[in-house]
Amino acid sequence: MLLKLYDNNTNPKDLKRISECLQAGGVIIYPTDTIYAIGCDINNRSAIERVAKIKSLKVEKADFSFVFYDLSHISEYTKQFDSGTFKLLKRNLPGAFTFILEANNSIPKLFKNKKRTLGIRIPDNAICRSIVENFGNPIISTSVHDDDEVLEYTTDPELIYEKYQDQVDLVIDGGYGNNEASTVVDLTSGYAEIIRQGVGELDD
Repeated sequence: MLLKLYDNNTNPKDLKRISECLQAGGVIIYPTDTIYAIGCDINNRSAIERVAKIKSLKVEKADFSFVFYDLSHISEYTKQFDSGTFKLLKRNLPGAFTFILEANNSIPKLFKNKKRTLGIRIPDNAICRSIVENFGNPIISTSVHDDDEVLEYTTDPELIYEKYQDQVDLVIDGGYGNNEASTVVDLTSGYAEIIRQGVGELDD
C-alpha cells in the first residue's frame, strides 16, 4: 500500500494505521531527511529478519540504525555517555546524522549477534519523527539502496513503491527524498570521528 503523508499536517488516522502495521510485525518504507528508509519495530525479530532479507543480509551481519523521536529514550539502548557527548548530540539533532554509540545489554536481546555499538538517528523530518512518536518506541532504519550505489528510484516514492510493493507492507509517500546519505559520526572512542561525510555538517 502507498500512503501519502504531509509533513505540515500528519493525519492521526494515518499514523494509527502505520503503528498498527508495525505492531503486527509489518515492514514499512518511510521518508527521512536523507534517503528513504526501510524499517520495522526494533522488538520484532521476524520483522527485523524480513528487513535483513530485503537488504540481502544476515541479521547478525546487519548494522541497522535505530530512529528515535528525540534524545529522551537513547539511554535505554546505549551505555552512559558524558555531558560533552550529550551536548554534541543536542547541537546536531534532529539532523542528517547517524551517531555511533556504545550499546548496552538490551541490544543482544534484539539481534542474533553480540552487537556492541548502535547507530542513532533522529532525522530532521516531521513525518518520520511523528511515526516514531506515535508508535511509542524506536524503529529500524536502513536505506533503500546499497551504500555505494544511489539509483534514481530511491528519491521518488512512487518508484520506490513499484520496486518494493511485494516486499514491504506499507510505503509512506512523504514527497521526493534526498539522494545523499547521512553523515556517520563514531563517538565510541571519546571524540567525534567522521566515518562517512554525507548531508550533515557536524557542529562540534
